[in-house]
Amino acid sequence: MRHHKQPSAEEIGLSAFSWLLEDPDRAGSFLGWSGTDPSELAGRLEDPVFLGFVLDFLLMEDEQVTAFCAAAGLKTDAPMRARQALPGGDLPNWT
Repeated sequence: MRHHKQPSAEEIGLSAFSWLLEDPDRAGSFLGWSGTDPSELAGRLEDPVFLGFVLDFLLMEDEQVTAFCAAAGLKTDAPMRARQALPGGDLPNWT
């Protein structure tokens, strides 16, 4: 019986970021929401705070979470668990 290695929170954040950028509408929404200049993105991909920010954006819409998890082969609770493991993820969500 083989056990699959669970992706780290950072790996899930990077996968979510790649998934967001695959679609021009999603990418535009993310860039508009984040206020991040596209030229800054490459330098931020190793920043756990930025990856948490990516997951915050993803988690705003259930449809995005479901579509991302289906594409990435993850359980639907994986992005939330990854977000909780990254800086700022332990803050309560009051929404």
